[in-house]
Amino acid sequence: MPDRSKQPASQAIAWAIAQVLEHNSLAALATLIAAPANVGAKLLVEETGERTGSLNDSALDEAVASYSRTFLDSRAEARTLKLEELSGELPGQPADARIMFERIEPEPRLVICGAGHVGASLTRLARFIGYRTVLIDDRADFVTRERFPDEGIELITAVSWTDEVRASIGAGRGVSVAVVTRGHNEDEECMQAVMSTRPDYVGLIGSKRRTNIVLERLRETGIDEKRLSEVRAPIGLDIGAVSPQEVALAILAEIVAERRGGAGLPLSAWRRK
Repeated sequence: MPDRSKQPASQAIAWAIAQVLEHNSLAALATLIAAPANVGAKLLVEETGERTGSLNDSALDEAVASYSRTFLDSRAEARTLKLEELSGELPGQPADARIMFERIEPEPRLVICGAGHVGASLTRLARFIGYRTVLIDDRADFVTRERFPDEGIELITAVSWTDEVRASIGAGRGVSVAVVTRGHNEDEECMQAVMSTRPDYVGLIGSKRRTNIVLERLRETGIDEKRLSEVRAPIGLDIGAVSPQEVALAILAEIVAERRGGAGLPLSAWRRK
Protein backbone atom coordinates (compact mmCIF):
# COMPACT_ATOMS: atom_id res chain seq x y z
CA MET A 1 0.00 0.00 0.00
CA PRO A 2 1.50 3.38 -0.98
CA ASP A 3 2.26 5.96 1.71
CA ARG A 4 -0.41 8.60 1.02
CA SER A 5 1.38 11.13 3.21
CA LYS A 6 4.23 11.25 0.68
CA GLN A 7 1.99 11.61 -2.39
CA PRO A 8 0.75 14.88 -3.92
CA ALA A 9 -2.68 15.65 -2.45
CA SER A 10 -4.59 15.11 -5.70
CA GLN A 11 -2.84 11.79 -6.29
CA ALA A 12 -3.47 10.59 -2.74
CA ILE A 13 -7.16 11.47 -2.93
CA ALA A 14 -7.56 9.80 -6.34
CA TRP A 15 -5.96 6.64 -4.96
CA ALA A 16 -8.15 6.72 -1.83
CA ILE A 17 -11.32 7.13 -3.92
CA ALA A 18 -10.28 4.17 -6.06
CA GLN A 19 -9.87 2.09 -2.90
CA VAL A 20 -13.31 3.13 -1.60
CA LEU A 21 -14.89 1.99 -4.86
CA GLU A 22 -12.86 -1.20 -5.10
CA HIS A 23 -13.73 -2.27 -1.56
CA ASN A 24 -17.42 -1.42 -1.94
CA SER A 25 -17.10 1.18 0.80
CA LEU A 26 -18.41 4.71 1.38
CA ALA A 27 -16.89 8.16 1.80
CA ALA A 28 -17.61 11.88 1.67
CA LEU A 29 -15.46 14.17 -0.48
CA ALA A 30 -15.42 17.79 0.72
CA THR A 31 -14.18 20.53 -1.63
CA LEU A 32 -13.62 24.16 -0.72
CA ILE A 33 -15.40 25.97 -3.58
CA ALA A 34 -15.57 29.58 -2.31
CA ALA A 35 -13.05 31.19 0.03
CA PRO A 36 -10.36 33.89 0.03
CA ALA A 37 -7.69 31.18 -0.35
CA ASN A 38 -7.19 27.47 -0.97
CA VAL A 39 -10.19 27.15 -3.30
CA GLY A 40 -10.19 23.61 -4.72
CA ALA A 41 -8.65 22.02 -1.62
CA LYS A 42 -10.17 18.63 -0.88
CA LEU A 43 -10.64 16.32 2.08
CA LEU A 44 -11.90 12.74 1.72
CA VAL A 45 -13.49 11.29 4.86
CA GLU A 46 -14.17 7.56 4.75
CA GLU A 47 -16.96 5.90 6.74
CA THR A 48 -14.28 4.47 9.02
CA GLY A 49 -13.17 8.01 9.83
CA GLU A 50 -9.91 7.74 7.90
CA ARG A 51 -8.99 10.98 6.11
CA THR A 52 -7.04 11.83 3.00
CA GLY A 53 -6.14 15.36 1.95
CA SER A 54 -6.83 18.61 3.77
CA LEU A 55 -8.63 21.94 3.41
CA ASN A 56 -5.41 23.50 4.77
CA ASP A 57 -6.89 24.39 8.13
CA SER A 58 -6.97 21.87 10.96
CA ALA A 59 -10.10 23.32 12.62
CA LEU A 60 -11.92 23.31 9.28
CA ASP A 61 -10.82 19.72 8.65
CA GLU A 62 -12.26 18.71 12.03
CA ALA A 63 -15.57 20.46 11.35
CA VAL A 64 -15.87 18.82 7.92
CA ALA A 65 -14.96 15.39 9.25
CA SER A 66 -17.56 15.75 12.01
CA TYR A 67 -20.29 16.73 9.52
CA SER A 68 -19.41 13.99 7.03
CA ARG A 69 -21.33 11.32 8.97
CA THR A 70 -24.46 13.50 8.94
CA PHE A 71 -24.04 14.03 5.21
CA LEU A 72 -23.60 10.31 4.50
CA ASP A 73 -26.59 9.41 6.68
CA SER A 74 -28.74 11.83 4.65
CA ARG A 75 -28.16 9.69 1.51
CA ALA A 76 -27.81 12.85 -0.58
CA GLU A 77 -25.53 12.70 -3.62
CA ALA A 78 -24.17 16.20 -3.07
CA ARG A 79 -24.72 19.20 -0.85
CA THR A 80 -23.18 22.68 -0.64
CA LEU A 81 -23.01 24.48 2.71
CA LYS A 82 -21.74 27.80 3.91
CA LEU A 83 -19.17 27.49 6.65
CA GLU A 84 -21.52 29.14 9.14
CA GLU A 85 -24.09 26.38 8.45
CA LEU A 86 -21.45 23.75 9.04
CA SER A 87 -19.92 24.86 12.31
CA GLY A 88 -20.62 28.49 13.10
CA GLU A 89 -17.56 30.70 13.20
CA LEU A 90 -14.05 29.34 12.84
CA PRO A 91 -11.03 31.56 13.57
CA GLY A 92 -9.50 32.83 10.34
CA GLN A 93 -12.33 31.53 8.15
CA PRO A 94 -15.06 33.70 6.60
CA ALA A 95 -18.56 32.54 7.54
CA ASP A 96 -19.69 32.66 3.91
CA ALA A 97 -16.97 30.31 2.66
CA ARG A 98 -18.64 27.42 0.84
CA ILE A 99 -17.90 23.70 0.95
CA MET A 100 -19.34 21.09 -1.40
CA PHE A 101 -19.86 17.55 -0.11
CA GLU A 102 -20.08 14.65 -2.55
CA ARG A 103 -21.01 11.05 -1.80
CA ILE A 104 -18.43 8.51 -2.99
CA GLU A 105 -19.69 4.95 -3.36
CA PRO A 106 -19.91 2.22 -6.03
CA GLU A 107 -22.77 2.56 -8.48
CA PRO A 108 -25.92 0.83 -7.20
CA ARG A 109 -26.53 -2.80 -8.17
CA LEU A 110 -29.75 -4.70 -8.59
CA VAL A 111 -29.79 -8.48 -8.47
CA ILE A 112 -32.96 -9.91 -10.04
CA CYS A 113 -33.92 -13.53 -9.45
CA GLY A 114 -36.25 -14.60 -12.22
CA ALA A 115 -36.26 -13.58 -15.89
CA GLY A 116 -39.96 -13.88 -16.63
CA HIS A 117 -42.07 -10.95 -17.80
CA VAL A 118 -41.66 -8.89 -14.62
CA GLY A 119 -37.97 -9.72 -14.17
CA ALA A 120 -37.21 -8.83 -17.80
CA SER A 121 -39.07 -5.52 -17.56
CA LEU A 122 -37.39 -4.70 -14.25
CA THR A 123 -33.96 -5.47 -15.72
CA ARG A 124 -34.41 -3.08 -18.64
CA LEU A 125 -35.90 -0.32 -16.50
CA ALA A 126 -33.16 -0.57 -13.87
CA ARG A 127 -30.47 -0.29 -16.52
CA PHE A 128 -32.21 2.74 -17.99
CA ILE A 129 -31.90 4.65 -14.71
CA GLY A 130 -28.29 3.62 -14.12
CA TYR A 131 -28.24 0.47 -12.00
CA ARG A 132 -25.69 -2.23 -12.62
CA THR A 133 -27.98 -5.17 -13.14
CA VAL A 134 -27.58 -8.91 -12.65
CA LEU A 135 -30.32 -11.18 -13.99
CA ILE A 136 -30.41 -14.80 -12.81
CA ASP A 137 -32.61 -17.65 -13.98
CA ASP A 138 -32.33 -21.43 -14.09
CA ARG A 139 -33.73 -21.48 -17.64
CA ALA A 140 -30.85 -20.78 -20.02
CA ASP A 141 -33.09 -19.60 -22.86
CA PHE A 142 -34.50 -16.87 -20.59
CA VAL A 143 -31.10 -15.21 -20.02
CA THR A 144 -29.70 -14.89 -23.53
CA ARG A 145 -27.94 -11.92 -25.10
CA GLU A 146 -30.60 -11.95 -27.82
CA ARG A 147 -33.23 -11.04 -25.20
CA PHE A 148 -30.95 -8.57 -23.41
CA PRO A 149 -28.44 -7.05 -25.86
CA ASP A 150 -27.26 -4.43 -23.33
CA GLU A 151 -23.77 -5.56 -22.29
CA GLY A 152 -24.27 -3.71 -19.01
CA ILE A 153 -26.69 -6.45 -17.95
CA GLU A 154 -24.94 -9.46 -16.46
CA LEU A 155 -26.77 -12.64 -17.39
CA ILE A 156 -26.41 -15.79 -15.28
CA THR A 157 -27.84 -19.25 -15.82
CA ALA A 158 -28.28 -20.75 -12.37
CA VAL A 159 -27.20 -24.34 -11.97
CA SER A 160 -27.68 -23.60 -8.27
CA TRP A 161 -29.82 -20.62 -7.28
CA THR A 162 -28.10 -20.57 -3.90
CA ASP A 163 -24.54 -20.29 -5.20
CA GLU A 164 -25.33 -17.75 -7.92
CA VAL A 165 -27.45 -15.52 -5.70
CA ARG A 166 -24.85 -15.41 -2.91
CA ALA A 167 -22.02 -14.73 -5.35
CA SER A 168 -23.96 -11.96 -7.09
CA ILE A 169 -24.87 -10.16 -3.86
CA GLY A 170 -21.36 -10.35 -2.43
CA ALA A 171 -20.80 -8.01 0.54
CA GLY A 172 -24.23 -6.46 -0.01
CA ARG A 173 -23.35 -2.74 0.20
CA GLY A 174 -25.29 -0.82 -2.42
CA VAL A 175 -27.10 -3.97 -3.53
CA SER A 176 -30.86 -4.41 -3.90
CA VAL A 177 -32.41 -7.82 -4.54
CA ALA A 178 -35.73 -8.51 -6.23
CA VAL A 179 -36.97 -12.10 -6.04
CA VAL A 180 -39.49 -12.45 -8.87
CA THR A 181 -39.26 -16.14 -9.80
CA ARG A 182 -42.01 -18.37 -11.15
CA GLY A 183 -42.87 -20.43 -8.07
CA HIS A 184 -42.71 -21.13 -4.32
CA ASN A 185 -39.74 -23.48 -4.50
CA GLU A 186 -37.59 -21.08 -6.52
CA ASP A 187 -38.64 -18.18 -4.27
CA GLU A 188 -37.69 -20.10 -1.17
CA GLU A 189 -34.31 -21.21 -2.48
CA CYS A 190 -33.45 -17.67 -3.55
CA MET A 191 -34.65 -16.19 -0.27
CA GLN A 192 -32.61 -18.69 1.77
CA ALA A 193 -29.52 -17.50 -0.11
CA VAL A 194 -30.43 -13.83 0.27
CA MET A 195 -30.99 -14.20 4.03
CA SER A 196 -27.40 -15.40 4.43
CA THR A 197 -26.15 -12.08 3.00
CA ARG A 198 -26.70 -8.41 3.86
CA PRO A 199 -28.08 -6.48 0.87
CA ASP A 200 -29.55 -3.02 1.41
CA TYR A 201 -32.97 -4.04 0.10
CA VAL A 202 -34.81 -7.34 -0.36
CA GLY A 203 -38.19 -7.69 -2.03
CA LEU A 204 -40.29 -10.76 -2.80
CA ILE A 205 -43.04 -10.78 -5.44
CA GLY A 206 -46.41 -12.45 -4.98
CA SER A 207 -49.74 -12.15 -3.25
CA LYS A 208 -49.92 -11.78 0.52
CA ARG A 209 -50.77 -15.46 0.77
CA ARG A 210 -47.88 -16.60 -1.43
CA THR A 211 -45.30 -14.38 0.25
CA ASN A 212 -46.52 -15.39 3.71
CA ILE A 213 -46.04 -19.05 2.80
CA VAL A 214 -42.43 -18.41 1.77
CA LEU A 215 -41.69 -16.27 4.84
CA GLU A 216 -43.19 -18.91 7.14
CA ARG A 217 -41.00 -21.60 5.60
CA LEU A 218 -37.96 -19.38 6.15
CA ARG A 219 -39.05 -18.80 9.75
CA GLU A 220 -39.23 -22.56 10.28
CA THR A 221 -35.62 -22.91 9.17
CA GLY A 222 -34.52 -20.53 11.92
CA ILE A 223 -34.15 -17.26 10.00
CA ASP A 224 -34.04 -14.36 12.45
CA GLU A 225 -37.40 -12.58 12.83
CA LYS A 226 -35.83 -9.16 12.44
CA ARG A 227 -34.33 -10.14 9.09
CA LEU A 228 -37.70 -11.44 7.91
CA SER A 229 -39.41 -8.19 8.96
CA GLU A 230 -37.06 -6.28 6.65
CA VAL A 231 -38.23 -8.17 3.55
CA ARG A 232 -40.55 -6.10 1.33
CA ALA A 233 -43.28 -8.64 0.62
CA PRO A 234 -45.26 -8.19 -1.49
CA ILE A 235 -42.60 -6.18 -3.30
CA GLY A 236 -43.11 -2.67 -4.63
CA LEU A 237 -45.20 0.43 -4.01
CA ASP A 238 -48.96 0.46 -4.44
CA ILE A 239 -49.49 2.29 -7.73
CA GLY A 240 -52.27 0.03 -8.97
CA ALA A 241 -49.85 -1.77 -11.30
CA VAL A 242 -51.31 -4.38 -13.64
CA SER A 243 -48.94 -5.01 -16.57
CA PRO A 244 -45.43 -6.46 -16.08
CA GLN A 245 -43.97 -3.08 -17.02
CA GLU A 246 -46.11 -1.33 -14.41
CA VAL A 247 -45.19 -3.91 -11.77
CA ALA A 248 -41.51 -3.34 -12.62
CA LEU A 249 -42.03 0.40 -12.18
CA ALA A 250 -43.67 -0.15 -8.77
CA ILE A 251 -40.73 -2.34 -7.67
CA LEU A 252 -38.07 0.07 -8.85
CA ALA A 253 -39.87 3.01 -7.26
CA GLU A 254 -39.65 1.27 -3.88
CA ILE A 255 -35.99 0.41 -4.42
CA VAL A 256 -35.15 4.02 -5.25
CA ALA A 257 -37.18 5.29 -2.28
CA GLU A 258 -35.26 2.96 0.04
CA ARG A 259 -31.91 4.00 -1.41
CA ARG A 260 -32.64 7.73 -1.27
CA GLY A 261 -34.60 7.76 1.97
CA GLY A 262 -37.87 8.73 0.28
CA ALA A 263 -41.28 8.23 1.87
CA GLY A 264 -42.99 6.93 -1.26
CA LEU A 265 -45.82 9.47 -0.84
CA PRO A 266 -47.28 11.89 -3.41
CA LEU A 267 -45.16 15.04 -3.58
CA SER A 268 -48.40 17.02 -3.56
CA ALA A 269 -49.24 15.70 -0.06
CA TRP A 270 -47.56 18.74 1.56
CA ARG A 271 -50.33 20.95 0.19
CA ARG A 272 -52.94 18.96 2.06
CA LYS A 273 -51.39 19.31 5.49
